[in-house]
Amino acid sequence: MKSSMVFRKQSPRPPARGVAFLLVLWVIAMLSVMLGSFALIARTELMQSRHLFDTAQARYAAEAGLDLAVYELRKSDPMARWVGDGRPYAFGYGDADVEVRITDDSGKIDLNTPDEKRLTALFAARGLDPDRAQGLAAAILDWTDPDDDTRLNGAELAQYKAAGLSYGPRNAPFDTVSELQQVLGMNYELFSKVEPAFTIYSGQGMPNLAYAPAEVLDAQEGMTTECEQEILEWRHSFQPGDPAAPPQPECATQAGMSIPMAGGGGLTYSVKSRAKLPNGASTTLDATIRMGGINAAGRPYVILRWRDGENS
Repeated sequence: MKSSMVFRKQSPRPPARGVAFLLVLWVIAMLSVMLGSFALIARTELMQSRHLFDTAQARYAAEAGLDLAVYELRKSDPMARWVGDGRPYAFGYGDADVEVRITDDSGKIDLNTPDEKRLTALFAARGLDPDRAQGLAAAILDWTDPDDDTRLNGAELAQYKAAGLSYGPRNAPFDTVSELQQVLGMNYELFSKVEPAFTIYSGQGMPNLAYAPAEVLDAQEGMTTECEQEILEWRHSFQPGDPAAPPQPECATQAGMSIPMAGGGGLTYSVKSRAKLPNGASTTLDATIRMGGINAAGRPYVILRWRDGENS
């Protein structure tokens, strides 16, 4: 008896479970990507918001430094009044640490009443060789004088054209200190080094050494780095009106300099106020103000120049 074997063809198992599993994995992956993107966007917006908040907080703290400087400069008691000779004044404002430095603009070199010899000495002290320093000083005077006559090593319209520039000297006073960058021979690197020495608001041909910043002291004949540091430390060691003020440093006397003691000061000041938060965010406000009266905004000073920026 023969046995017969019957093979039945089995139909394949439907792939529904495998497809569903892959679909679930795909959905999970997509959700993970979306969740990660959302988290990244949320974190970025949070950081931007925090940065804006910190910047605003530091900025207003720096403005508080400017307002406090005006208040302190207006005090009638010379022993309590802040001094515009660049010394630092520090105080706390909320969470911020604020440092304020004030420079009476009478201690700076006025670009519109310059002395060629002093300008040459200033540029030489900042690393220029004597010929280039003298040429740049002459070019500054050619920029402001009303004529088209070129000084020795100076620059009038022909020299600007020869240098490929589309403009020439103004032949009029400077409107801003930043305009100095347009003078033939000046570059930004040098400008950033000498900018603190200049003003257009004092109207004086001779800077008042009682308030002169380090850059102006550098331009004095016979000045050395060591003597400059002694002078600055000497100035900052006493308060105007102090009867026990020490005599000026011997190095200044030996160089033939006579540095007057700071007195009441003028009406125009450059104020640099820097506010720093505990997390390191900071803002520096650099302004030139003129004291006197009450302006339209209700402030007892007028803003002549304003510049602020963030620092980290």
